[in-house]
Amino acid sequence: MSSIHWEVDPDHSSVEFSVTHLMINKIKGVFENFEAILSFDPNDVTTMGIQASIDASSITTRQQQRDEHLRSEDFFHAAKYPAITFQSTSCVLAGERQYELTGNLTLHGVTKPVTFYTVFEGLNQDPRGRERVGFHSTARIERNEFGLTFNSPLETGGIVVGNEVSIELYIEAIKVI
Repeated sequence: MSSIHWEVDPDHSSVEFSVTHLMINKIKGVFENFEAILSFDPNDVTTMGIQASIDASSITTRQQQRDEHLRSEDFFHAAKYPAITFQSTSCVLAGERQYELTGNLTLHGVTKPVTFYTVFEGLNQDPRGRERVGFHSTARIERNEFGLTFNSPLETGGIVVGNEVSIELYIEAIKVI
């Protein structure tokens, strides 16, 4: 079977992240606006190719003042770097329904290779007869490697915002006809 194109359904997908705050807790957030096209044969997920784009200004952590700060020059600088992009370069089998999807992540004007540990959740039809696929992917990045270096020291030692960012994707995509 040849490669099939799939478009991510944003109503049934999410792009989430978490980062340590005050060295004691994780703060979670999501990006509300994103799009991606996947290209692969569902009988051979290692044929996966993906192009994705996230609107950096669509970040929300459920706290308006923090969200505005994250959009500012201190963090994402969304006015200058409006898109976070990912372009896959390889997909290898890592276990039953498990894959390592590697590609180039561009964030804050910096491009670095990142590997997403991905589970192929399967293929099914929706009530309208459209074929859908599902994936769950996780990755970790060091935000300072992407130029996101803003921080404040704590009087008791440590920093306000952790460097390691956990990314979690829940993806449902519809076959493009």
